[in-house]
Amino acid sequence: MTRAGIVLMAYGAPERLDQVEAYYTHIRGGSPPPATLLEELVARYRAIGGGSPLSRIVERQRAALAAELGRRGRPVAVYAAMKHIDPFIGDVVRRMAGDGIQHVVAIALAPQHSSFNEQTYGRAVTEAAASIAGSAPTVTVVGSWHDQPRLIEAMAAATAEALTRCHDPSAAHVFFTAHSLPERIAGGTDPYAHEVAATAALVAERLGLEQCDIAFQSAGRTGDRWIGPELGAEIRRVAATGVREIVVCPVGFVADHLEVLYDIDVDARAIAEALGPRLERARSMNDDPVFIAALADVAEAALERPVPA
Repeated sequence: MTRAGIVLMAYGAPERLDQVEAYYTHIRGGSPPPATLLEELVARYRAIGGGSPLSRIVERQRAALAAELGRRGRPVAVYAAMKHIDPFIGDVVRRMAGDGIQHVVAIALAPQHSSFNEQTYGRAVTEAAASIAGSAPTVTVVGSWHDQPRLIEAMAAATAEALTRCHDPSAAHVFFTAHSLPERIAGGTDPYAHEVAATAALVAERLGLEQCDIAFQSAGRTGDRWIGPELGAEIRRVAATGVREIVVCPVGFVADHLEVLYDIDVDARAIAEALGPRLERARSMNDDPVFIAALADVAEAALERPVPA
């Protein structure tokens, strides 16, 4: 019987300020960042406590997924890997092979699929597996899981909790957000923006929301055009109409990291409060039990597929 293992993959983030430069350099393909950009990024990490909790959260997700699969009678080894910081995806795939894993099921911790995911995560796994001499493991890369029922349940619960913190939940405006991507990647036939919209629609339908929109956030500083509408601009738009309370549900993210803890909690909140509205954020999925059950459902479905030849 083929021995399978699961790897959860995330973008990665520095846990300490002294890791920021190496992390940023890796993102830039080995080119060190200009001092001004580095200083700005360090300041953002300093504002959220001196580093990102992402690696620790992904480790908790890994352990919780392994435990949940064990409870379901599937004692499968689960690993965690990062694109831009240790433990790197390639290193983890090679470790899996060394541990006797013959089939790798790779799940990106990004529910909505895009060609960016294929380039960032799928290629890293398949290339690492192909580089292994001898009996290279086969690979299944999970694509979209944006409409997974338990994912929708968990995100709806988090959004509902945030709404209860509003003085008038019925009048609050909800924004469902995801990371912006360059139009050259997420435009045309790429499914990403459509899947973000589908996730948002399913959460909104479950809660019976009427005042809600989609917004994109955390666009990079490049010469590209990035998909929108942009969250800050949308906050300004609804504030001008008299909205007094805003709830942000980051449906494109499943763990606390800079894009949540700074771009929403610091930057977006400052924009809102300068204009008058209060901003509440739905908690991140992290190791929420219903979210972990969703991950387990995704993993089980992948494990049941025929192993590639």
